Parts: sequence; C-alpha cells; structure tokens
Amino acid sequence: MMGIGEVFWLYIWLIIMANMGLAIYGLIMRPNILKKIACLTVLADTSFIVLAFIGYRFKYPVSPYIMTNWAPNNATITHFISESVDPLPPTLTITAVVINLSITILLVFLAIRLYEVYGTLDVKKIAMIKKELRGGEK
Repeated sequence: MMGIGEVFWLYIWLIIMANMGLAIYGLIMRPNILKKIACLTVLADTSFIVLAFIGYRFKYPVSPYIMTNWAPNNATITHFISESVDPLPPTLTITAVVINLSITILLVFLAIRLYEVYGTLDVKKIAMIKKELRGGEK
C-alpha cells in the first residue's frame, strides 16, 4: 500500500505530465503564433519544475541536513550525501529561466514584426500570403 508521500509524488508527476501534454498539443495544433509562444513558455516552465523535483531525489518530506560534527568521517559524509538536496538542478534551472525569458522576448518581438508585415499571426494565413506574393508557386 502506498503512503501519503508516494501518493503526493504520484499526483505531482501526473499533473506535470498532463501540463506537458497540453503544452505540446497547443504547440502543434494551434495556428496562432502567440499561442505557440505561450505553449512553448508553459512547456519550458514545466520542465523547470521537473528539474527542481529531480533535485529532491524523490523523497518527501525533505529537511535540510545539518552536520553537527566538525570533523566528519566517511559515514557522516555518506549520510550527508544521501540526505541532502542536489544543488545542480536548481542552479541549472535558474540559468534556464533567464535564457527562456530572453528567448520569449525575442519570439514576441518576431511575432510583432510578422504582424506588421503580414497583418496576421495565423501561420496558415501567413503561408497563403507568402504563396500569393511569390506568384502562386510552390
């Protein structure tokens, strides 16, 4: 039988996977460029949550480990490594958030330019306009 901690983690992972699925669906199926940018941002933010959860080593609840021994031995260090939160995923997440923000700003700027040039943000309509501008060629 599953304890409350396992049920909690299962619930969180199901919500994360549903969120990723909806973001990928919106990214593929929606023709509006702004909706695609929003879905891409949701997908990136969901992956950041996955990275944060990976750092917790799938244990609940996680409490900070405090070393009281100033001269640790191998057993203390091994216990510390098994109980502490991995610092690398949060570090990578902070870096990825900054990169995601700059990429989102760039994509929104490009969407604004597309709207100024074509008068629409619908990918299908932009393709039709480009086809007409080329003289109906493929």
